[in-house]
Amino acid sequence: MRRLIASICFMLALTVPTAAFAYVGPGAGLGLLGALWALVAALATALSFIIAWPFRKALRRRRASRGMKTTERRAGRAESDGSRDETSR
Repeated sequence: MRRLIASICFMLALTVPTAAFAYVGPGAGLGLLGALWALVAALATALSFIIAWPFRKALRRRRASRGMKTTERRAGRAESDGSRDETSR
């Protein structure tokens, strides 16, 4: 019985947190902050794409209902603004 109590006390002593006298330098702190900001930016970007997706799909459906494909619209704009030279055709 004494051995069981001693084992339990030993395991409890190993799991009790103690103060760590450690120094985190400015380089490690800035690296941690940079990683945190990158994570926040990635999550915000992903969330904005998820929120914007239904609007983009509705815009594409609206363009399709007019009978105008995205590639045709872009090609028509490039030809109409005079960016192509007549001699190159």
